Amino acid sequence: MEFLKGIKPSTFLSTCEEWHALVEGFCEVLCPWPPRRLISEELSRQISDEYHYYMFGRAVGVIAWLGIAKIIKEAFF
Repeated sequence: MEFLKGIKPSTFLSTCEEWHALVEGFCEVLCPWPPRRLISEELSRQISDEYHYYMFGRAVGVIAWLGIAKIIKEAFF
């Protein structure tokens, strides 16, 4: 577990760019329809710089959909 020695929990989601990439990834998965407009060059750069947070947000979005599906199943079936 040598690779974990460089990770500092205090820096997890400590900047606006990290939060922005996470939320963009989450919303991209949670929202089922295509975007109404293309992303800006600045947003594209932020996502590229913080791609791991973007992908984590997408994973959280998939987990949210699984939770939503379970709630719907229990409520109606």
